[in-house]
Amino acid sequence: MDSSLLSSDANRVNAAELNAKVNAAVLKSGSDWDDLPEGHVLLRFSAKLGDIIKEAGYSEMYGIELSAPTAEGQPAPFHTLLILQKFLRANAGQVNAASSQLLGALKWRKEFKPLEVKKQVFDKTKFQGLGYVTRLKGVPESVNEEDVATFNIYGAVKDTKKTFGSLDEFIRWRVALMELTLENLQLSSATQPIPDYGKGSDPYQALQIHDYLRVSFLRQPPEVKAASQKAIHLFSAHYPETLSKKYFVNVPLVMQWMFGAMQVFMAKETVRKMQWMSYGEELHKYLGASVGKEYGGQGPELEGNSVTPRYEGESVDVDMDVNKAAREKEMGV
Repeated sequence: MDSSLLSSDANRVNAAELNAKVNAAVLKSGSDWDDLPEGHVLLRFSAKLGDIIKEAGYSEMYGIELSAPTAEGQPAPFHTLLILQKFLRANAGQVNAASSQLLGALKWRKEFKPLEVKKQVFDKTKFQGLGYVTRLKGVPESVNEEDVATFNIYGAVKDTKKTFGSLDEFIRWRVALMELTLENLQLSSATQPIPDYGKGSDPYQALQIHDYLRVSFLRQPPEVKAASQKAIHLFSAHYPETLSKKYFVNVPLVMQWMFGAMQVFMAKETVRKMQWMSYGEELHKYLGASVGKEYGGQGPELEGNSVTPRYEGESVDVDMDVNKAAREKEMGV
């Protein structure tokens, strides 16, 4: 028999075996947590979940309905484990600390009702143009083909007293923007487990960009400082592990020096997630060509190609899917 035929058959067999292994790995990708070793932190956290939910009187987190294990010694359902893992990673794998933070976050969500806030209609003269949620393709060093990115455009504020004067209203708008970010992370359809703390990156996180073009750092009104402090506290307490990196653009060099000096007092993990730059055009070096032209990329403008909180005058059934513009283009709308 022709040896080339034997070689060809062998190659086909090897290819088939390889494809079978790949397919098996894909099918198993969402079930790796089924074989957690005894005493694993996720099992220990799962065992506490029923009591946490009962004490909080609430069970929704990041759009996921948390469910306790159905049997002793078993893990919680997959999408519940995603949430538990985020709280564990935010607390260096410490179950008690993660449990305490989860309980506090659930109590806050029960009282604040962020899913309802996401649908709230805001005053466009105060907030329009200030925040956008979009998607970026080909972000360097990202584990994802496409990443969710939230842009905060502080230079769009025309009247600081009007925008930040009501602290409650600003925080509600800011929460609506964050909830839209979480919605577009699509955690409910996730299939890939999140690695344990210190053992890999979490693919279900967003990028956040803070643009300070035309913003004065030296004359910040008290209402702006109050809003900033409130937002920092709220999101660090109740939205752990939702952001992979924060980019601060159009920041004066003198302010970068000041922030650099402050880093010695900050946790290394926090510092690792922060990147400062003086010019917006530098952003494409970190996030790739899909950012807009004002950031040195080739992507579309944020306005009209992103998701935002609802504003007065818009249809109440406005599409909150960040891919709306792309779908309409494909359909010729």
